[in-house]
Amino acid sequence: MLEVRNVSVAYGQLPAVRDVSLELPAGGILAVIGANGAGKSTLLKAIAGQVPLGAGSVLLDGRDVSKLPAHRRTRLGIALVPEGRRLFKSLTVEENLLTARAAKRSGPWSLESVYEVLPLVAARRSRRAGDLSGGEQQATAIARALMTNPAVLLLDEVSLGLAPAIIAQIYAFIPTIREQGTSILLVEQDVQQATRAARDVHCLLQGRTSLAGTDLDLADITRAYFGGEAA
Repeated sequence: MLEVRNVSVAYGQLPAVRDVSLELPAGGILAVIGANGAGKSTLLKAIAGQVPLGAGSVLLDGRDVSKLPAHRRTRLGIALVPEGRRLFKSLTVEENLLTARAAKRSGPWSLESVYEVLPLVAARRSRRAGDLSGGEQQATAIARALMTNPAVLLLDEVSLGLAPAIIAQIYAFIPTIREQGTSILLVEQDVQQATRAARDVHCLLQGRTSLAGTDLDLADITRAYFGGEAA
């Protein structure tokens, strides 16, 4: 469903992602892990079209979307839940969700189905997004992305800054999203959360791939994550 081929991204003269390749099958889930500054969020932004590629290409279901702007990629089926959520804080939860209808994609996700899967969002549909807790905002951001009926859902640091109980609630939604046929690319610093959610793991270190595979050994992941022997 999604293929990233030899992608590199730089901010001015500073390389952020260097020659990264990965594949996400239809209905699959892939966790991209790495320490802060490893290039994970930049990789997702490059896939979503929010930052330009320095080299390489991004293919969605075999179609090269590398030169398309972000809104065109959304209409083709790529949805990003960004770090920091980026909700319209003056709008209600439901109004935030309705903004995603601009993508005009058909699929299983509607207000009713999103509310059914995410009762935390349904219970707060009339509240202003700026008045929500961090966990409520994160669930709303995921719901808004689902309203675009994505083929590929990009989740950036969904557990960042949240209490463990809220993280568990949010991660409990992920299998249901996948069951609807949506492929998920999940970025995480938390190795345990990532490996619970996905068998396939791609580790970045200083913008480069340091390890990739299925059902990887935790010791190997730790070495790839930190770039040395596990403590």
